[in-house]
Amino acid sequence: MRRLAAFLACLAGPALAGGLEIEVVGETVSGTVQIDLLEDVAPLHAAQITALAERGAYDGVVFHRVIEGFMAQTGDVRFGKNPEDMSRAGMGGSDLGNIPAEFSDVPFDRGVVGMARSQNPNSANSQFFIMFEPGYFLNGQYTVVGRVTAGMDVVDALKRGHPQSGAITGQPDVMQRVTAVE
Repeated sequence: MRRLAAFLACLAGPALAGGLEIEVVGETVSGTVQIDLLEDVAPLHAAQITALAERGAYDGVVFHRVIEGFMAQTGDVRFGKNPEDMSRAGMGGSDLGNIPAEFSDVPFDRGVVGMARSQNPNSANSQFFIMFEPGYFLNGQYTVVGRVTAGMDVVDALKRGHPQSGAITGQPDVMQRVTAVE
């Protein structure tokens, strides 16, 4: 029932946007990343991300897990807005509920945006990650929701975390403002 309510909440809002424009700021990076959401590949995930962006839920959310040669993760709208205390960043989601997996044949190439989740494939919610390099071992295991179309240089400049965990030490980079665009 909760999943149905989340889906209907996404549909009740404005029509799906074509993508996201993310203003990133940090100690060593500042710029804009544009993402094309793949509504035809992952319609439920694209709808949820769009709804959250239109609410302003992603504004001020940190990149809490950034692993060199792999990916940068963000989108924890519950615990990811306090750069001074990142102890719980990456453990939260939104009030829209989780989304069932929408696996596809789209490979995890550089610049692909995937939905983060727990061990349960049907647990994606608000968090997403951007690939620095291809990660084909993720194919068929995680939902592809979009692709960076501009600003990959900004993604490449994000502050890296611990080599294994990706945990950020000190001030993280932040999605200052996230806008749904056509």
